[in-house]
Amino acid sequence: MKAVFNNITIAESDKTISFEGNTYFPKDSIIEKYFKKSKASSICDEKGVAHYYNVEVNNKFRDEAAWCYSEASDYAKEIEGYIAFWKGIKIEKEE
Repeated sequence: MKAVFNNITIAESDKTISFEGNTYFPKDSIIEKYFKKSKASSICDEKGVAHYYNVEVNNKFRDEAAWCYSEASDYAKEIEGYIAFWKGIKIEKEE
């Protein structure tokens, strides 16, 4: 699977996890130069605290377009440390 923004692959892995309709990528599969940790976080009663990342590719920016549960609940343990995307980040199957 690939995460693509502004026609550039920002994450790629064959070890993604599908969880509650989102595709989660292992943290080591992201291309770090495109990510900057945001100060934002949110709490999900079922999964825990989500921490967000801003994404920027070739001067195109999406704030809080990726998130990660660094300490997930027992319910979501399988996605702990994995990163998911939204806000215009496309998830594609590799061809």
